[in-house]
Amino acid sequence: MARPRQRTTLLPQRHTEPDLFVCDILDATPKSDRASMEHPLFSLSVKKDMAPFQYEHGALKVKITPSALEGRANVFDRDILIYVLSQLMAAKNEGHEISRRVRVSAYDLLKSTNRHTTGQAYGTLKRALTRLQFTQIETNLHDHGLGEWRSFSFLTDTKIVKEDATGRLLSVELEVGDWLIKAIENQNVLTLHRSYFQLRKPLERRLYELARKHCGKQSVWRIGLDKLQHKTGSTSTEKEFKRLVKAICQTDEEQSHMPDYSFRLMHDVLEVSPKPDFIDAYADKPAVTSEMTVRLSGDVYDKAREAAPGWDVYFLESEWRMWMEAPPRDPNAAFIGFCRKWFERRGRPT
Repeated sequence: MARPRQRTTLLPQRHTEPDLFVCDILDATPKSDRASMEHPLFSLSVKKDMAPFQYEHGALKVKITPSALEGRANVFDRDILIYVLSQLMAAKNEGHEISRRVRVSAYDLLKSTNRHTTGQAYGTLKRALTRLQFTQIETNLHDHGLGEWRSFSFLTDTKIVKEDATGRLLSVELEVGDWLIKAIENQNVLTLHRSYFQLRKPLERRLYELARKHCGKQSVWRIGLDKLQHKTGSTSTEKEFKRLVKAICQTDEEQSHMPDYSFRLMHDVLEVSPKPDFIDAYADKPAVTSEMTVRLSGDVYDKAREAAPGWDVYFLESEWRMWMEAPPRDPNAAFIGFCRKWFERRGRPT
């Protein structure tokens, strides 16, 4: 007769594996969170940027302090976050449990983001990890409807798990912030074209992000150069910024190198329109969350300017689309009402 099993003093150790997600979905579709596409959180400089940066848009305030060692995180460092977010989003869609701590293959990351896999590239990746961890952001940016003043970094922890004799990183563990996990949980992300990683110029990448965020599936999106420069975070002079944007538009007109959208400079206004292949790619796909297909009439923007004097109506439109939970019966009236309440609560932008 078997003896009765004795009860142990301590509870059994139920979780022997670390709270870790291993990124290994090589064909994951590139995705980015909406908040960092909307606001200039990353430097456009390809050189070490040691200058503190401040940004205000209406009631929103952002203060960025660079890493004391490597400077401020730049738009190319952002590739790491895009890769990790894409992996986590793909895993979640397949029903896997995800966590803030992830392990990535350095080789897969470099390959997926269209980078070299030489020893120099691994050194560049290591410096990028430092910038992402130690660049400090202070902001009152609302986090999915909750307003608060907070301080955070893009990565809260990084650890090189393996490094070979040549100094190349083989495997890296990262801990992403709550903001990235919340973006995934709330599906507050947008799909990026794979050729995003082929864009050479930082400003090209920033223009694409803004077009993807604001234009979406609309037939056209327009923004003045002064507001565009503010939203890109460019520190160039107005004359130089216009020259840079004009050069990108001319190259796109000649070579159609910009993904998803066409860019045209009309005097001091940038005009963005979806390219035919982008429209075809999304024609049969249902919109999710705030990326709903809600059409506005052409004259609604003039009424919106009257309802919210001084505000960028295209910024208000993006805020409205993120705020609504279901397509309204009368989109034009709903948008005007949103603008009116926005102005009542915040007044004119400072």
